[in-house]
Formats: sequence, structure tokens, C-alpha cells
Amino acid sequence: MRALTGLLGSPAPRAPPSRPLLLLCLIAAARWSLVDGDPPDSAFTSLPVREEMMAKYSNLSLESHSISLTEQSSMPVEKNITLERPSNMELTCHFTTSEDLNSINVTWKKGDELLEKNNYLINASGNTLYTQYTFTIINSKQMGSYSCFFEEEKEQRGTFNIKVPELHRKHKPLITYVGDSTVLVCKCENCFPVNWTWYSSNGSVQVPVDVHMNDKYVINGTHANETRLKIMHLSEEDGGSYWCHAIFQLGESEEHLELVVLSFLVPLKPFLAIIAEVVLLVAIILLCEMYTQKKKKHPEEGKEFEQIEQLKSDDSNGIENNAPRHRKNESGNQ
Repeated sequence: MRALTGLLGSPAPRAPPSRPLLLLCLIAAARWSLVDGDPPDSAFTSLPVREEMMAKYSNLSLESHSISLTEQSSMPVEKNITLERPSNMELTCHFTTSEDLNSINVTWKKGDELLEKNNYLINASGNTLYTQYTFTIINSKQMGSYSCFFEEEKEQRGTFNIKVPELHRKHKPLITYVGDSTVLVCKCENCFPVNWTWYSSNGSVQVPVDVHMNDKYVINGTHANETRLKIMHLSEEDGGSYWCHAIFQLGESEEHLELVVLSFLVPLKPFLAIIAEVVLLVAIILLCEMYTQKKKKHPEEGKEFEQIEQLKSDDSNGIENNAPRHRKNESGNQ
């Protein structure tokens, strides 16, 4: 582990600190008791760059966050930080180990970029190693992930994810009908965006909603942390994805809502399908009945034909039998 005095070097002469700077130092010292774990034997020594930064942005609020790691930690530890306006940041990592603290290498990264060693501090207390990175966020480029690394036999990592607030909306699609009106709502919990904008999705392209079409779109909000888009005279073409954008001082956050516009025939389709099934079933039953009746009729006709043929045969046989009798009678009479 690099020695703290070696890092700091010989203190450069500087002007006496201003009253706001002294006040911030006192606040930082008081806030140390809120950090997880035992406080170090001596407080972090301030760096000249840090003092200049704190003095320049002394009017900004101080955001202090910490992460605790141990040598038994099997997974990296992450902490999400929500930030909507410029602030002074104080990120602290604690690492507790049974190993020799002097053999542990400590580094910080922003994303994949290695931060310079003179921008953060290192201190130790007992078997706990502390490192603190203090900086000021004034624009969106400084947002992102900041990670502390403790490298021994196994690397341990703690990550602070700094981002603007997320928006909230209904997760289910909003379903309405042609000719109706609807209202899409986006909210931001415990935050107040500088401005709101709405976009509609045209395939993969987001198109700004034309707020000048007063007879079609109306954008308003009852509170600063929400926005409402009212769409009137709906048509099927109005269906699709809509995006609400919240603009903060440190970036933008967006959320999408799904709108489904149905024609009045759509609810009737299941009913019409049921009717069609019933008609088809009745037609099949009638055809089966007609076929059965026809099949029964054919044997009866066959029997009638056989009976007629039998009668004809009997009549012909009777006539033939009577003819010899007449002949005998005629011969007897003679």
C-alpha cells in the first residue's frame, strides 16, 4: 500500500482557508461518524486539489456514500446513487482483511478509466483499509460508475453507480377505442425535472409530438414531478410507443408507454366468431339429419319395388294356372 505521506508530498504553501471551507471541513468531520465501520485513528488528510475544488463549489450540497467489503466477499458490491443536480461527492470504501495492509494495492476507476492516484486518499485503522474519493459533479459527463479496487490474492471491488432519477409509468399497455380521448402519464418520484418532452415512436425513430396541434395533443402536468399527454380524436394510426423525457441539470431520463387503439369491431369479433361456430354446427347437424333420412328412405323404396314385382309375378303365375283349367272344361263340355 502506498504511504499516505509519500502520496501527499511536501505540503505546498497556500492561502488561509475561507470561512465556507472551514465550515465544510467541520461538516465532513461530523459526517464521518455516520460511515459504516470503525473510524480510522486519524482522519483523511486533505489534498490541495480537493481543497481548491471544495472552495470553488462550496455552495453545492455534499453527497456522502460508502461501501463495505471483506476478504470473504464473493461478489462485487454495488450501490446506486440518484443525482439530479450538481453536487460535491464523497465516496468511501472500507476493506476489512486479516492480511498485511501494506501488501494491498488500492486503485479507483471511472468506468474502465484508471483515476490518478493523487485524486483519492488512503488510510488504515486496525485491520480495516479505507479509501476515499472526493470530487464535484457539475455536468452529465461526470455521471457514471466509480469503482474502488483492493488487490491482494483476490481482487475485491465496490462500485458506485451515479445516475439521474428514473421515471415511473404503468407497465401494462393502455387500451382505448377509435374516436375516444386518452391521457398518458409519466412521474418522477421525489425529483423535479427542469423540463419534460414527449416523443412518439415511428418504427425505430422517435419523433417529437407536435404540441402545436391543439386539437390533437395537449401536454400539461398537475405537479412539477409529472407530465401528462392528452391525445384526442384517436385513430388506429395513433397506436404504438410513446416516450416521455425528463430533463435534469445532469442528464436525461426516459420511459416508454404503449398505446393500443382498437376499432369498435374488435370487441365484436369474438361474438361473431361464436355465432359463426354455432351456424356451422347447426348446418352440420342438418346435413347429417338429411343424410340419415335419405338413407332410411332408400330401403323402403326397395321393399316397395320388391313387393310390386312379387305381386306382378303372382298375377302372372295365376293367369298361367287358370289357362289349362279352361281348356279342360271346354273339352269336358264337348
